[in-house]
Amino acid sequence: MSVNHAVASRDAWLQARLDLLKEEKDLTRRSDELARRRRQLPWVRIDKEYRFDTDDGSASLADLFSGRSQLLVYHFMFGPDYTAGCPSCSAIADGFNGFAVHLAHHDTMLWAVSRAPLAKLQAYKERMGWTFPWASSAPSDFNFDFTVSVTEEEQRAGTVDYNYQAASQMQRGKEPEKRARATPDGATKGAAQTGTDVQTYARERPGMSAFVLDDGIVYHTYSAFARGLDGLWGMYQWLDRAPRGRNETGYWLRHRDRYEG
Repeated sequence: MSVNHAVASRDAWLQARLDLLKEEKDLTRRSDELARRRRQLPWVRIDKEYRFDTDDGSASLADLFSGRSQLLVYHFMFGPDYTAGCPSCSAIADGFNGFAVHLAHHDTMLWAVSRAPLAKLQAYKERMGWTFPWASSAPSDFNFDFTVSVTEEEQRAGTVDYNYQAASQMQRGKEPEKRARATPDGATKGAAQTGTDVQTYARERPGMSAFVLDDGIVYHTYSAFARGLDGLWGMYQWLDRAPRGRNETGYWLRHRDRYEG
């Protein structure tokens, strides 16, 4: 492959790198400020009773804290009709095993939550070799209330909001924003890998939500969707530092045990 990029001396590269470093430090400081503002968001008391199916039986939202005061939930796209987890969500979750242990020892529980029956989640979890806790929200409205699942009727009517945008806004050409990356064939390929059609696949959406348990009361503190999840996706943080970056011309992701070669 011929070089089709600027080439410079080491001294010239170093000067360009130092200029970029100033901007990277500015971004780091800006990121720290945004993190501080996230922590300052008001809390919303959760009065509704949500139930989850877990490896240890039926659990409430408070039970998921497992003795900690903080709970992080990854809304994993795995609907009742899926035969496997969303490949994008799976790529994110591939990084959970290691740091979930550290979070648990820092007063923070990390759970994946999906709408599929627990038996499906357990089977897929075993296939992928994951150990982090994963609950089924099938017994409750949890996914719907946190705008990561839609009913077939809502989907047909186009009345469901996502990522703090009204459905009408998304229908006016803004919908690709929710899927984050320039991969127009993502829904088709994602559906194929989960054993569903595109409409069924699209009734689940990715996101994360944070909760705190204070004096026996659960509060919702933060949620993020679409590109708001990029910072949680370790793989993309590495690709953003590779010479050709994300380099995506189509939806290339596979379940990690389904790549060829």
